[in-house]
Amino acid sequence: MRLITHVIIAIEFCLATAWHISPLHKIHRWHLLVGYIHKSSSLFLSSEHNECSETETPNKTLVRKPEDGDILTFTLHRFEARNNEEIYPPFDTSGRLQLVLNGGHYLPSLHSLLSTMHEGETVTSATIDAGFGSYNPDLKITIPTSQIGDVDTSLVKIGTRLAFGETECRIVSMTDDEWVCDANHVLAGAEYEVDVTLESLEEGIKNWGFVEDNINRKYRVATFALGCFWGGELAYQRMPGVISTHVGYTQGNVTNPTYEEVCTGKTGHTEAIRVVYDPTVVTYHNLVQLGLDRLGDNIYKLNQVGNDRGTQYRHGIYYHNNEQKDIALKLLADQDISGGKEIMTEVKQVADFYVAEGYHQQYLMKGGQSAKKGAGETIRCYG
Repeated sequence: MRLITHVIIAIEFCLATAWHISPLHKIHRWHLLVGYIHKSSSLFLSSEHNECSETETPNKTLVRKPEDGDILTFTLHRFEARNNEEIYPPFDTSGRLQLVLNGGHYLPSLHSLLSTMHEGETVTSATIDAGFGSYNPDLKITIPTSQIGDVDTSLVKIGTRLAFGETECRIVSMTDDEWVCDANHVLAGAEYEVDVTLESLEEGIKNWGFVEDNINRKYRVATFALGCFWGGELAYQRMPGVISTHVGYTQGNVTNPTYEEVCTGKTGHTEAIRVVYDPTVVTYHNLVQLGLDRLGDNIYKLNQVGNDRGTQYRHGIYYHNNEQKDIALKLLADQDISGGKEIMTEVKQVADFYVAEGYHQQYLMKGGQSAKKGAGETIRCYG
């Protein structure tokens, strides 16, 4: 048996104001996310912990444990919900997989578990947090019906979600005198039990800028701006060969801008997606084509993608080497069927990229939309 250290990260409870609804309105929405998040609010990731588990260590010299930024290849032999069959993870949960350690995707608790392992090691029956936070009894409140106000109670029943001020909760019991409302996520405290082997660890990307010899590296980087970065990130998450994604701000003139600053249009940045990929699985050509397919006719619009307008939504392809530049320019030219209409998608050398706030990262996956490789469901950027 091997004791895996429990790591507990404090979770701060907060709810986005955009979720405020009438007490008369029942929402049927199951979230597979790390708490409630919205573009205008943030939530820290939930607690991570592992229980005692059995390990099998091969007869080989163990060099080191993984470090942040390492590219890990691992095999999930088993990934099962513990005592709760209502969990449907929106990411791949079996077979040989890859991630950038503490670089997003999957669950923070899975990253935490892998960070404790050696290359070639197998851990069985490890318990990891499912990403919905620990259950907090203080978030269960009793509301006297005398304080409910003028509400048609026939429209409210067990399971109805209500908004009181800045707090959203779910009705869990009702009497003539009081209602009990629970503001915990419906799956708070849920856990997975996993069997996993850390197959290999490799040094991650060290230079994220323009490096001509990038073409000789095993893993490469690409950067795209496709309007609001949520939908574009999920599209790239789904592409086989993409190992990691981050959303952030690039091509601007201010150091470490905030989302609010970028939205003013005064920093010069655009919302962008940075992708780490394996060129033996997916080509840069295919990555660019995916971006252009998502843009469609928006390539002819200046500072606009869909209904999103402003310099922070300008679209572009930001190359990390000259090979990428040539591919991008050719594909963009091939995409033009307008008969001479000017293309507004910019192709420029990548500038500094600033990773966006945590609540923006893998936003749609956290909201329950599938990030599984090859998934074909329509991507919904706003709900």
